[in-house]
Amino acid sequence: MDAVREALALLESMGVTLPTPAYLCGVLLFGTAGMVLFWQGRRRRNTKVKWIGLALMLYPYVIWGTVPVYVVGAALCIAAWWYWNH
Repeated sequence: MDAVREALALLESMGVTLPTPAYLCGVLLFGTAGMVLFWQGRRRRNTKVKWIGLALMLYPYVIWGTVPVYVVGAALCIAAWWYWNH
C-alpha cells in the first residue's frame, strides 16, 4: 500500500492528478448520450443531432474539470433536444 501512495505522490509532484469520480461519471453519462444521439441522428437522417452526438462523445478530451464537463454537456444536450424536436 505504501508503494501505491508513493507512486501517487510522485505523479502528483509531476503535475499529474487523477480525475474525480464526478468527472468520470459526467464523461460516461455524456459519452453514452452522445453515442445514442449519434446513432439515432444517423438512423433518422438528422445531421445536426448526429454531429452534436459526436461532439458529446469527443469534447471531454479537450475540456478538463468537472464543472466545465457538466456545463458543456448540458448545453450540448439542450441543443440536441432542440434540433430533435424542430
